[in-house]
Amino acid sequence: QVQLVESGGGLVQPGGSLRLSCAASGFTLDYYSIGWFRQAPGKEREGVSCISNSDGTTYYADSVKGRFTISRDNAKNTVYLQMNSPKPEDTDVYYCATLTYGRKCPYRTPLVYEYDYWGQGTQVTVSS
Repeated sequence: QVQLVESGGGLVQPGGSLRLSCAASGFTLDYYSIGWFRQAPGKEREGVSCISNSDGTTYYADSVKGRFTISRDNAKNTVYLQMNSPKPEDTDVYYCATLTYGRKCPYRTPLVYEYDYWGQGTQVTVSS
């Protein structure tokens, strides 16, 4: 059974740090580029970051560039999103997803329709 499970969300103070994990089961992440998205109630899901399968190249939305870092550990079948200096406007449910098999991340904002398998999401709340 193909599954992605996000974890690591919670309450964090502005300026703090948080690391989200995206663990895959039922398949090997090696051949997939992985995207992180976020969504607030009543808003569209927006792309945050992407990491490519083959060479690990990354993309970040302008809103998180310089603060968030995406990485992957293929041995653990897991992708991470390190959130440094989060802001209250980063409060959202965060999702990871697999880009269509074999594709590298386009160098632009990740688009929801290009992603196939999704996790259930993890809530991140940035508040003092």
